[in-house]
Amino acid sequence: MALAPAAPDLAHLAAQLPLPILAQHADPLEAGARTGAVVPEAIASAGARGSLLNHSERPLSDAQVGEAVRRLLRLGLVPVVCAPDVEAARRLARFRPPYLAVEPPELIGGDVSVSTAKPQVISGTVDAVRRVSPGTHVLCGAGIRDRRDVRRALELGAEGILVASAVTRAPRPSRAIAELFAGF
Repeated sequence: MALAPAAPDLAHLAAQLPLPILAQHADPLEAGARTGAVVPEAIASAGARGSLLNHSERPLSDAQVGEAVRRLLRLGLVPVVCAPDVEAARRLARFRPPYLAVEPPELIGGDVSVSTAKPQVISGTVDAVRRVSPGTHVLCGAGIRDRRDVRRALELGAEGILVASAVTRAPRPSRAIAELFAGF
């Protein structure tokens, strides 16, 4: 389990919580005069352990993903690369990220999980990624709400999940987290 809060909260939460803190985004830029950019060095300085990359809300080109993965790994940080579909996952796996999460954008934040609506996206991504980068762990997200969604994702070959709205929109986030963990 890891938490990916907004950039201003990275240092505070990294200092206060025992779980890994990830940035929501990293710009594949060198540190320096980069107004508004979230560079890997800033993520490391905040005490975070890694970053999501290429989320559908902050897409990057494939070349930028590759550069960001290299820069994060060079700093000892963990990249979690997001892909919208099987083909993108196959392309991005060539950068050998430790984690790759498939999340069809149209299902993110919705009420129907990818494991129900598009199970072939999960199993197809697992197969595609394993062929290109056997050491990459495949996660899935988009509409994952409860233990049934988690179990189904695991049955389809995912090794974990990437969720936000199921917890952040829940009236009782701790219950939502417990419900998701029950699926493992």
